[in-house]
Amino acid sequence: MWDRRLRGEGQVRAAVEAALLAQRGSLIGWVPVCLGIGVGTYFSLGSEPDLLVMVSMGIGVFVALICARMLPTAFAPLLVAVALILAGITVAKYRVTAVEAPILNFRYYGPIEGRVVNIDRSASDAVRLTLDRVVLARMAPDRTPGRVRVSLHGDQPLQSFTPGDVLILTGHLSPPAGPAEPGGFDFQRHAWFLQLGAVGYTRTPVLRLSVPNDPDIGTRLFAMRMAISQAVQKAMPGEPGAFAAAIMTGDRSAIGQATLTDLRTSNLAHLLAISGLHMGLLTGFIFAFVRYGLALIPGVALRWPTKKIAAICALCVGAFYLALSGGSVSTERAYIMVAVMFVAVLLGRRALTLRAVAMAAILVLLWQPEALIGPGFQMSFAATTALVAVFGALRRFDFSRWPRWSRAILSVVLSSFIAGLATAPFAAAHFNQIAHYGLIANVLSVPLMGVLVMPAAVLAVCLAPFGLWSIGLWLMEIGLRWILFVAATVSAREGALGHVWAPDWYVLPILSLGLLWIVLVAGRGKIAGALAVICAGVLWHQTERPALLIADSGSLIGLSGAEGRILSKPTGNGFVAGIWLENDGAPVPQVQAASRDGLRVQGRVIAADLGDWRVLQVSGKTALADLVGCDGADVLISNQVDAGARPCLVYDVARFRNTGALALNIAANGDLLIETAHHVSGQRPWNSRQGDIPDPMRLSFDQRKRAADATLLTQNQPDQ
Repeated sequence: MWDRRLRGEGQVRAAVEAALLAQRGSLIGWVPVCLGIGVGTYFSLGSEPDLLVMVSMGIGVFVALICARMLPTAFAPLLVAVALILAGITVAKYRVTAVEAPILNFRYYGPIEGRVVNIDRSASDAVRLTLDRVVLARMAPDRTPGRVRVSLHGDQPLQSFTPGDVLILTGHLSPPAGPAEPGGFDFQRHAWFLQLGAVGYTRTPVLRLSVPNDPDIGTRLFAMRMAISQAVQKAMPGEPGAFAAAIMTGDRSAIGQATLTDLRTSNLAHLLAISGLHMGLLTGFIFAFVRYGLALIPGVALRWPTKKIAAICALCVGAFYLALSGGSVSTERAYIMVAVMFVAVLLGRRALTLRAVAMAAILVLLWQPEALIGPGFQMSFAATTALVAVFGALRRFDFSRWPRWSRAILSVVLSSFIAGLATAPFAAAHFNQIAHYGLIANVLSVPLMGVLVMPAAVLAVCLAPFGLWSIGLWLMEIGLRWILFVAATVSAREGALGHVWAPDWYVLPILSLGLLWIVLVAGRGKIAGALAVICAGVLWHQTERPALLIADSGSLIGLSGAEGRILSKPTGNGFVAGIWLENDGAPVPQVQAASRDGLRVQGRVIAADLGDWRVLQVSGKTALADLVGCDGADVLISNQVDAGARPCLVYDVARFRNTGALALNIAANGDLLIETAHHVSGQRPWNSRQGDIPDPMRLSFDQRKRAADATLLTQNQPDQ
């Protein structure tokens, strides 16, 4: 019997070893996956790991690598994977420490002085300035934010400010806001990596204190970018000129909100961002132009490595494009991807392979690990990986008998379909929308970007020294007008845009790992990846939105009803209201959401019922003073700093500073569950100045009266 058991264990071991050895050809693809798991683990932690933990992880990396050398060849990659996961956590922690900068921890009003380092527009279409070298009144330099961002309200023309200007203004500043709801987008974390310590606005005129004096290279490039942008818009007025400026310099400040809406609805907004498409088209055009141009010179073509020369030229042009466009995260990621591919050309390797994509992902994760949790990283690498994998598989088929024109059309349609299909779940999860006619719009627009718009942009730049760049801009305008026409036509169709609700936090990781498993695993093991994708879809479908949402200002609540979310007021807190409705998958106007039935309104007192629980929102000092106790409510929401001692659970501004936004739900047994945004985000460097973060609460009917009595007893005790 023992011999039979040993033989059975040996067969299982041999089968596992054979399965692991069969995957060795795709192991490089798992390196960024394991690094990403480590990075994602770090950002999902509820508290910041201390120095001892990080040192232990660093030691664990080396121990795992040493032990891997002692294992059989088939099992060694498992320990390497552990080492890479620990390395991902370590890299993310190092990056968080490296970008640390002061954050404003109170609301500030007064003079603001700083140097202009960026000019753009906010979602409300207001001119927005990013300032560094900030000086605030009565604030020590070591406590002053390194960068602040100020929206300009009133008549403040964009052309009145130039890069490097030192400005002075009077405005309001506050710390970067936390999530609009528990588990929502964390702007505090986003601002941390931008070293943005405060955001605000001004309604007073902005004055120029001094012009740029001995500007650094960054300021010079910024000034060049804005000068080119304004020159392009002057030579090509209207939305085409704003579009051209965006793809040539990264300056999107002149694009109108209507155009942005059309592009998003038609799934063409990616054409605005200088990302993989633009960098690939530009460097690909330069590579082809130089290579085929040199091929026309027999002496050069026969004696020089024209392919490598073309790759070097493409790399140099791409680097200049990266610097000129401001070096945004998406552009840096795009350049790394094309750089890896052209380096592969220099080394005599195939450029478009999964190994090249893996190397690009590794470099991005090591350079900017925070990019992992952003939609840009996820969508660009999803599209690239899917395209390389599918077209690699299609090499086994013979299309040589097809007419050349049909192969070109098939390539364009298939590329758009694959990229759209690969990015659709990530776009839906992050932006809560699906462009139903996005494939049609991309098929009609993307080829024109490659064959006309980007080559014309290069031509315009080459002819600019001779004063003839209008020829290139004229050709660009033809292509851009067509793209804008397609966007407007597609977005105007009924049902062009669909909406979905936001999934739980664990859905995208499961979906991503399932898709990667399908691409990277050889053999029948792909079935496990398909099951993970199906599981993610089921979990997404079963995601439930909160029954009641409460903004961290205490001024807005949103109750889930049969018609959709019911908001407590038609105006005010519009940004938060918009996020709630988008995450519900029903982005209707705030006025419409506030007109729905479901909340009981009596002046400035609004009541919401959750089962047998009652939540009361009171706005204003007078209404709060007139309220007798809690008026029978179990939870009282106030937009005042201190609502005082009352016989119920009270959330006022002072308490919201520690909790952030709230999400209330009813448990299966009728208990009231209260989840806080700060608890979900955790105690991290980007929000550690919020004070102690209370745990979520669960109130039962039996606890309700005892809790209220205990609260009253404690709060009514005289000071000792």
